Amino acid sequence: MKLLLPCLFAALTATAAGPGAPVGKFQQLEQLLPTPTPQRIASGAPGAAYWQNRADYEIHATLDDVKRSLSAEATVTYHNLSPDTLDYLWVQLDQNYLSHNADSRLTPNSKRGIDPAKVTYSALDRLLAYETYDGALKISRVTDAEGQALPYTVVKTMLRVDLPEPLKAGSTQVFKMAWSYPINDCKRINARTGYEHFPEDDNCIYTLAQWFPRLAAYTDYAGWVNKQFLGTGEFTLEFGNYKVHLTVPEDHLVAATGLLQNPETVLTATQRARLQAAQGETKKPVFIVTPEEAKTAEKTKAKGQKTWIFEAENVRDFAFASSRKFIWDAMAVEGATFPPTPERRGGITDRMFRPPVMAMSLYPKEGMPLWDKYSTHAIAHTIQTYSRYTFSYPYPVAWSVNGPVGGMEYPMICFNGPRPEKDGTYPERTKYALIGVVIHEVGHNYFPMIVNSDERQWTWMDEGLNSFLEYLTEEEWENDWKHRRDARGLTDYMRLSDRVPVMTNSESIADLGPNAYGQPTVALNILREHILGREAFDHAFKIYSRRWMFKRPAPADFFRTMEDASGVDLDWFWRGWFYSVDHVDVSIDEVKWLQLDSRDPAVENPKKKKEKDELPQTLTRQRNATLPKRVDRFPELKDFYDQFDEATALPSEKKKYETLLKDLKEEEIDPELLKTKHNFYVLEFSNLGGLVTPLILKLDYTDGSSEELTLPAEIWRFNTENTTKLHLTLKELKSVTFDPRQELVDCNVENNFWPRRPVKSRFQLFKDDKAPNPMRELTQPKKKEAEKKSDEKK
Repeated sequence: MKLLLPCLFAALTATAAGPGAPVGKFQQLEQLLPTPTPQRIASGAPGAAYWQNRADYEIHATLDDVKRSLSAEATVTYHNLSPDTLDYLWVQLDQNYLSHNADSRLTPNSKRGIDPAKVTYSALDRLLAYETYDGALKISRVTDAEGQALPYTVVKTMLRVDLPEPLKAGSTQVFKMAWSYPINDCKRINARTGYEHFPEDDNCIYTLAQWFPRLAAYTDYAGWVNKQFLGTGEFTLEFGNYKVHLTVPEDHLVAATGLLQNPETVLTATQRARLQAAQGETKKPVFIVTPEEAKTAEKTKAKGQKTWIFEAENVRDFAFASSRKFIWDAMAVEGATFPPTPERRGGITDRMFRPPVMAMSLYPKEGMPLWDKYSTHAIAHTIQTYSRYTFSYPYPVAWSVNGPVGGMEYPMICFNGPRPEKDGTYPERTKYALIGVVIHEVGHNYFPMIVNSDERQWTWMDEGLNSFLEYLTEEEWENDWKHRRDARGLTDYMRLSDRVPVMTNSESIADLGPNAYGQPTVALNILREHILGREAFDHAFKIYSRRWMFKRPAPADFFRTMEDASGVDLDWFWRGWFYSVDHVDVSIDEVKWLQLDSRDPAVENPKKKKEKDELPQTLTRQRNATLPKRVDRFPELKDFYDQFDEATALPSEKKKYETLLKDLKEEEIDPELLKTKHNFYVLEFSNLGGLVTPLILKLDYTDGSSEELTLPAEIWRFNTENTTKLHLTLKELKSVTFDPRQELVDCNVENNFWPRRPVKSRFQLFKDDKAPNPMRELTQPKKKEAEKKSDEKK
């Protein structure tokens, strides 16, 4: 196609036209985001008036290994650092999730309901177990500091403590509670907490969480966060200091949130020496309790009790694990040190004494050989990698414990489930499942245990950000890691018509994995690789992480900080990936090849003739070419035009061209522009999926070369349905591919090519099912038996 200069200018401005302007997808988010306040300023940072309350705990708990139950009492010191007066306190009783009348048991846990044709054995066993198990937390008393009873009301998974007088701003309330509950068999009643029984040696592993009444968060943006716990929306908690006394069977090993305060009482001299040695070892784990010692403990089963004392500072929760089956290994995390408090140091400065952060694992013999090889290394790798992208790990220890919980996180400790087969072998997927879940759960120390987002409301703020960092950390474990959550694996979910936005309350998300884990992971990776670039993204993400350490960010704080620190308007990105259910489906509709008309008849006329001559002959012309022609029989019929060459430049055409050149010079326009050798290609695109996206294009040329072209998402800003791109090149274009590496989650690759090409797929052959033959099944065995007896007689 020939292109005159006026047409070229029109093509350059083509994206400005169309019915899509102005476009809502590029509108700012002010109408959706909360108005900045003195607590949360417009940059996304905590403001000068930021506050959050605290709750300190001293707890005495006893684990009964015979009844498999727990009883405890606590003194809670609640600090009202808000500007508000509080008439009552809300406390989370998340253990009531396992009560007989829990909402989670009375309502479906899936948007698809229960399929009677696919009831599993474990599902039936769970239903039967619930007939006799009531896991409700039994409150025996709630009193003030002097022992006077305080009125309280249990509201399902929440408890309201009515204060004798309003708690004013800046004041403190001390109260006491006592409670008990039967621990659930986690293999039958699956939960984030429970025990696992091993009938072979009649021992249990206890991994206990949500085991004590925990103060609900009181916030500047929502007041009390007292939404009921239905099983999905996790925990929104206050930071505080903990001192916890755990009384367990005397041969149990205990791991918990915090630092062990009485190692000389609960550990042997040999164990303490090994632990001291492990603090200097960063290359391989050191056994603190060996497999042989653990096997001996399984058999001897001591009868007495021991009390383990742990202290943890500035944590939002406390969990622990206990069993005599545990093997224990540990190693120091290279380059990671923990600055102890002045009280613990006894006046020694940080510079003089900074003990190493310890990565430690507990697991039964059933976890070997997988756990002893990978768990502790995965802890150390996580801390090293996450700290580079966010902030230095601020706690003294990180535990990974093998038990009945598949994967669950708490400050300084996490529970992880993958194990090898009973014969010691394991599939490849089990190996990577273990490494991956340890990375993920240890990574939760950063989000939300330190960057303390509201999990009850926004699952993606901890699971999504953590899964994204897990992705980066797995990439640094080895080449070609097989990711669970990447762009190619998300397309099936993104095609669904009934999915909900990422910005949906946690309890209302049915497809939690792809929605709150996978989609934010993929979105942030696209933002890092293709929109901001690694340097700008990493800088902004680190600013967000450090701004909100030990504070409680909301979604707007993340969105605003990423824009504030990167210097890029990303409202269109948050709107599309987090607030909408659009998906990526870009179609390359057409590629127009435009060549500049030089207006020189000596150049253009031969071109026109050559293009005409190169047109394919029709079948009719081919067949008629050999027919006798009248002008051949009567040559006198030929005239001037039978000899005329269409490529010839006429004098009038030459004169017109010369006049054009003269006019251009008079207007101070360089006539050499008409001799430009470039090809002009107009690439036309449609946005069929609705999600605004950058355009990554691979351009292949007829000379065998290729190049990649990345067009920012702003190319859609005037019309989010259709857009064009003018591409200049000296080469001849052969083909164009959108998203050549399949990393933008495009849900329909068939329209990603120009010219269109076949899309590979596979199909299988199946045998036709035959109807049952009762006659053969019932008579043939009798016939064969009769023949066999006949043969025996012969």
